[in-house]
Amino acid sequence: MKKLSSLLFGLLMMVACSQEKPKDYVTLSGNLENNKDSTLTIVSREGILKTIKFNENGSFKDTLKLKTDQGEIYTIQTSDTKRAPIYLKNGYDIVLNGDSEKFMTSFKFSGEGSSNSNFVLAQIEKSQEMGNPQLILNLEEDAFRKKVDQLKFEYDSILESHKNLDSVLYASVKQQNEQLVTYFDNAYAQNQIMGVGKPSPKFEDYINIKGGKNSLDDYKGKYVYIDVWATWCGPCIQQIPYLQTLEKEYHNKNIEFISVSTDESQRSGGSWEAAEKKWRDFVKARNMSGVQLWSGQDYSFQQAYQINGIPRFILIDPNGNIVDANAPRPSDPALKSMFNSLGI
Repeated sequence: MKKLSSLLFGLLMMVACSQEKPKDYVTLSGNLENNKDSTLTIVSREGILKTIKFNENGSFKDTLKLKTDQGEIYTIQTSDTKRAPIYLKNGYDIVLNGDSEKFMTSFKFSGEGSSNSNFVLAQIEKSQEMGNPQLILNLEEDAFRKKVDQLKFEYDSILESHKNLDSVLYASVKQQNEQLVTYFDNAYAQNQIMGVGKPSPKFEDYINIKGGKNSLDDYKGKYVYIDVWATWCGPCIQQIPYLQTLEKEYHNKNIEFISVSTDESQRSGGSWEAAEKKWRDFVKARNMSGVQLWSGQDYSFQQAYQINGIPRFILIDPNGNIVDANAPRPSDPALKSMFNSLGI
C-alpha cells in the first residue's frame, strides 16, 4: 500500500509538472566582446522596454515580459549608432554572442527561439548585398526581369533554409516574398515616370522649425538632399550623426540638406499637436542642423515617391529634376562619391 501511494504521488507530480504553464517572459543573456558600453537597451515601436546592465566582462542576463504573446521584431542597441534587430516572444530563452566593435555583423543567436533572430539577420544581409534598389530599377527591362526573379529565388531560399521559425514570422515573410515581384514591377513602372532627369514631385507649405513654412521650390538653384524620417524610426535615428557630419562637410556648397519629419497623430495619442511637439522636442534635443521641416497631414509628397518605409533619401538637382529617387544613405560612402561626381 505504501509503495502504491508513492507511485500515485509520483504520477500526480508528473502530471502537475506537465501542466505547468510556459513562462510568460523572455530570458535574454549573452556576451559582447570589446564592449565599452554600460547598458544594452531593448526598444519597441512604442519606446524603450528594458535597459540591461553589462557586467565588466561584457556579459549580461535579464528577463523581459512582453505586452503581447505574439512574436515581434524589436531593436537591441548600446548607442544610437549600434543597433540590431531581435525577434522576441514570451517563453523564449535567447543567448546573444558577438563583438561590440563589429556589432550586428558578428551577432550569433542561440537558445530557444533564436532561429527567428538569425533569420532576420540573414534577411538584412541579403538586402545589404542587393544595394541600392534604384540601380535595379534603372536596368533595361530584360535585365531587370532576370534580377528580380533571382532576388525572389534567393529570398525564398533563405526562408526555407531557416527551420523552426515562428508561424507569424514565417507567414509574414512568405507573403512579402510573394509580393516582391509585384512591388518591383510597380516601382519599375513608376521609375519610367519618375526616373533620373524627370521633374520631382513637390511639397508645399511644410512647417519649418525655425518659423514659417517652406516649399521645395524655395530651394531651386541648389542640389537638394532630402531625408524623409520620423522620431519613432530607429534606422532613421541611426543615420542622424552621419547626416550631421555630411552637412558640416558640405556647408556653403551648392547643396541644401532638408529633413522632412513624417511624425503623425497615430503615434502620438491621436493628436497632431502632440506629433508636432514630439518632432520639435526631438530636433531641439539632438541639436539637428540643416533645414528641419514637418509634413503634418500632407502625405502627397510621400505618396508621389511611393515611400512605404523610412528612412528614405532623395537627391534633386538645381533645376528641380530627380537625380536619385532612392539615394544612398548618409552612412554609405557611395553618397559622397555621387556628390563628387556631380561637382557638389
